[in-house]
Amino acid sequence: MNSSTHHDSLHDAYTKNFISFSLGCFINVVNGAFVYIYFKNQVFQRDPRYVLYIHLVINDMILLTLSVLLQIIMYTTALRFTPCCILMFILIPTSKISPLNLAAMAVERYIAVCRPLHHAQICTVQRAYALIALIWGVSVTPFFTDLFILLATQPPSFFSGTIICYPSYVFNTPYHKTHSVVVQVLRFSFVFLTLIITYLKIFCAARAASGSNQASARNARNTILLHGVQLLICMLSYISPFINIILVAISPRNTTKILFGSFLLTGVLPRLLSPLIYGVRDKKFSSHIRLHFCRKCHSSVEKRVNRTGPRRGSKREFD
Repeated sequence: MNSSTHHDSLHDAYTKNFISFSLGCFINVVNGAFVYIYFKNQVFQRDPRYVLYIHLVINDMILLTLSVLLQIIMYTTALRFTPCCILMFILIPTSKISPLNLAAMAVERYIAVCRPLHHAQICTVQRAYALIALIWGVSVTPFFTDLFILLATQPPSFFSGTIICYPSYVFNTPYHKTHSVVVQVLRFSFVFLTLIITYLKIFCAARAASGSNQASARNARNTILLHGVQLLICMLSYISPFINIILVAISPRNTTKILFGSFLLTGVLPRLLSPLIYGVRDKKFSSHIRLHFCRKCHSSVEKRVNRTGPRRGSKREFD
């Protein structure tokens, strides 16, 4: 979300909203293609690995849509507390879900490689859905804590007037800052340790394995390594405020451009990583996508040929 809306000219505001909206639509179309392929093929819905993956994609789509929508709203109209609270009730938890989902996917890969005989019993679709519900519960709980702190510390006039609908503006008390730091440290420490432990376990399994098992372990190790890269990119959204302060201090005239660029790099473009890292790399997913769209192209070509064929034939008979 870009919080520098009131300092832009009309041309700059239109340009930024157009860029954000265009990128958001493009990324959601790409992500939507993977969601469509998932629900079109039962083979993916029976695999807990793909259940967790598609949850990550759908979460990114929700987060991206609400982030761009909130930016456009902040440029066009002021929000009261209630509609802003409803937006943030969905927006804030979705921004916290991705790291936990990455940890769940890493554990699933660890069980598949290091405990292959128990994988079918441990990693079931029902347990994947239960884990997703747990992830949502853990992600939503801090929001309610922030809301209770807000109700206890702010005067009634705060809830009746218009506000800047941005988390750091709404939840701005020292209690909120302390609570946010504690939750973020605990969350990322848990996810970081999970990724490190699963990576080392799979790395050892890859060295001890041979043949096809070694190839499978190597692929799982590379996947978890990419989980770590995506986790670092997720952490950029928490580091970016400090980077923004330094860049704004160096070039105060370009404040709005710096904040908008930070929004694109940390809030918009990372939503494209999930299909690129997992969907394109996965042979099963990529083969189904190619097969589906090749069929679509082939059927459209056949329809055009059928439409133009009789006309060409009638011309030849006339000649």
